[in-house]
Amino acid sequence: MYVLDILYHAGMLSCKPVDTPTSVSKLDLSSTMLFSDPIRFRQIIGALQYLMFTRLDICYVVNKVCQFMHALTESHWAAVKRILRYLKGTSSYGIHLTRGSSLSLHGFTYANWAGSVDDRKSTSGYVVFLGTTPVLWKSGNQRTVARSSTEVEYKALVDGTAEVLWLHYLLTDLCFSPSSITTIWCDNLGVTYLSANLIFHARTKHAEVYYHFVRDRVAKKEIQI
Repeated sequence: MYVLDILYHAGMLSCKPVDTPTSVSKLDLSSTMLFSDPIRFRQIIGALQYLMFTRLDICYVVNKVCQFMHALTESHWAAVKRILRYLKGTSSYGIHLTRGSSLSLHGFTYANWAGSVDDRKSTSGYVVFLGTTPVLWKSGNQRTVARSSTEVEYKALVDGTAEVLWLHYLLTDLCFSPSSITTIWCDNLGVTYLSANLIFHARTKHAEVYYHFVRDRVAKKEIQI
């Protein structure tokens, strides 16, 4: 099993499992104690990146530790060991492909506003399901600093919408059109209102214009938020 191979090469086959892949503390560049074996660190991170193809539950935390490859410290290595301890207790986890009659598409988007302590950039992510099976997912830093939580959540929604539309077109080309209008779930009421109501333009003057292509898709009834 690939997870056990990673644990073996990291020397953590007998480690104590934990319930979550990350702790509540945030990673940053403040620590001055550099990690003594950066090659080992990068080898394990590379293996974890490959594992993300079937383990979307570690996407966020693996993405976070990858952001410090240029200045590895002991605290970053502790975060990697936390991931490995989580994998020890969840080695049987994976994506279960199930047969079903539903071809409905639905997705979830989320973002943490100004989550990076170093540059205050936000991390956003999405996951798209075909029926009950996850087929697309991503977690990563946004390129610009957002001035409001609504803006950062809307950018995450844009990324998720683009992936949903691509998958919709692909299924249509394969003659497997989704059985119903695609629903995208987010936890920000401001974003939900903005996707359908133009009167909130004053709250988004500073946002990039292309963010608002979601409105066109909602008006065409291709998606609902």
